[in-house]
Amino acid sequence: MATRWAAVAGPAPGPPRVVGSTALGCIAGAQALPPDGPGWQAVRLSRNRGWGHPALVAFVRDLAGAARARGLPALWIGDLAQPRGGPMPYGHASHQTGLDADIWLDLSPKQHTSAAARENIRVASVVLPDETGVSRSHWQPGHATLIRLAAEAPGVDRVLVNHAIKRELCRAHAGAPWLRRVRPWRGHDAHMHVRLRCPPGEAECRDAPPPPPGDGCDASLAWWLTPEARQPAPRPPSAEPPPPLPAACAAVLDQRR
Repeated sequence: MATRWAAVAGPAPGPPRVVGSTALGCIAGAQALPPDGPGWQAVRLSRNRGWGHPALVAFVRDLAGAARARGLPALWIGDLAQPRGGPMPYGHASHQTGLDADIWLDLSPKQHTSAAARENIRVASVVLPDETGVSRSHWQPGHATLIRLAAEAPGVDRVLVNHAIKRELCRAHAGAPWLRRVRPWRGHDAHMHVRLRCPPGEAECRDAPPPPPGDGCDASLAWWLTPEARQPAPRPPSAEPPPPLPAACAAVLDQRR
């Protein structure tokens, strides 16, 4: 099923329409993020994952502008969604409704890079190999600025980062209201994953539960360094089939342009 969604080259026509949740859904009327813009360059264009709800495209544009205004270099923009959303054959379980974007944590100065060269961009982790903290040779104050800009942007539901990055932000900014939306998750040591809430008027869109109250600099963060978290037990195979996509997504997938 995922290969069918990946094979569609363009969006379903009509106005923007988000169906389902970010991990089980689709989108019609998606817009393409331009490969280049003021303050950003999209990478790995051959994947054709630069599509999103207009609110997401506007978010990327506004974040890049806000970052430039604070003296940060141009941003590498990773995956958004496929032209009609839906499951991807590899790389993500979410990014299905055009409301998620990966922003790489690379603050090096950038010249304009060809599309071909952007297929093989590599970004260094800002986290120590044992994940006990950030790497002082790679972490910069600008990283905190960029993450804060994303977390405080209108419409943002949460920003996923490695737990070591969250701990560093807690060390420097404990109690800040925006930290509530910065959530720890595995990986995410060289990029942040930004997720928007369902835009107004999207009745078929399903939000995740909101982040818990507080700044998240508590025992829930400390858990990530426990043996249980660092060496999770393998999950037994499930006898249950995976849940189906919302029924409306079948029409989105098959709709002719």
